[in-house]
Amino acid sequence: MHCALFDDHRCRSCQWLEKPYSQQLSEKQSLLEQLLAAHPVAAWLPAVTSAPEAFRNKAKMVVSGSVERPVFGAVPRDGEPVDLTACPLYPAHFAEVFSVLKPFIARAGLTPYNIQRRRGELKYLLLTESSQGGMMLRFVLRSHDKLAQLRAALPWLQQQLPQLTVISANIQPVPMAILEGEEEVPLTESQSLAENFNGVPLWIRPQSFFQTNPHVAATLYATARNWVRELAVTSMWDLFCGVGGFGLHCATPEMQLTGIEISAEAIACARRSADMLGLKKVDFAALDSTAFATARDAVPELVLVNPPRRGIGVELCNYLSQMAPDYILYSSCNPDTMAQDIARLPDYQVSKVQLFDMFPHTAHFEVLTLLVRA
Repeated sequence: MHCALFDDHRCRSCQWLEKPYSQQLSEKQSLLEQLLAAHPVAAWLPAVTSAPEAFRNKAKMVVSGSVERPVFGAVPRDGEPVDLTACPLYPAHFAEVFSVLKPFIARAGLTPYNIQRRRGELKYLLLTESSQGGMMLRFVLRSHDKLAQLRAALPWLQQQLPQLTVISANIQPVPMAILEGEEEVPLTESQSLAENFNGVPLWIRPQSFFQTNPHVAATLYATARNWVRELAVTSMWDLFCGVGGFGLHCATPEMQLTGIEISAEAIACARRSADMLGLKKVDFAALDSTAFATARDAVPELVLVNPPRRGIGVELCNYLSQMAPDYILYSSCNPDTMAQDIARLPDYQVSKVQLFDMFPHTAHFEVLTLLVRA
């Protein structure tokens, strides 16, 4: 992938860009094998690759510059704002959306926020696209002061970009580089973006997490479904479940499934999908995953965990070791903490491992690991 911004040293986010893609994959696989060297792996499956460019479905843009000439991209601490609207990680048509949003900023009177001066209103633009064609746009604002002007200008924007089916404003009053605040103000009647992976309907709401590489994510979910179906289990927990992608893929009409996620927004999406699929034995709840699990006196046959980068931690590992479900399916975005957690589960053998290259040109990747009780 060629990137003029990288060549000009204006953006170095893709730190591995100068490495051939085959070398990137080889180094990631080697790192994963080193991390799991203390645990015999019965089967290493081939890595799932990504398109090298135009794979992202999400753009997170710092807004800087002036209301007449806004800049969408990044603001280095010691440099000039960098326009990232032509970033080759985004689909080409994202640039067309950004080109409409720039004059809209002036129409709505949304002065870009200046961190040093602590003035202005518009901090970030967050754009997400569904493979079904719709888009979600979020304006991250410092306060409510410009909401009326924003609402008044929206009809023009919606006429120019009818694919924007979900629009909202997030209020982030803290004068720090924090992406979003707790309050979300809906600006369209619909606040759920429809997605579909492998025939499973999914919903994305403004404050719910969703993967940024849809092709690889769809393969990850399908792989988990295949592995679970091979085990023929009838009961399962999906912990840290997000919008329910893993559990909804794995569930069958006969399976008793419980999905747990701290975000109420994500749980609302998961429940909607379960209803659409007609799953009657599925329950989703907005709770802390560790607190939910460790308060139970029994476990299902399979526990699927998809934790944040910190991993599942000592408490949950100790609980799973004690309760001993037949299988643990571990999806991780941080192989270091996954390896630490596996070391805390000495009664489990590593049945199979597969790397999913969700983030080309960086050191990051996802991994799916099946643990079987010895």
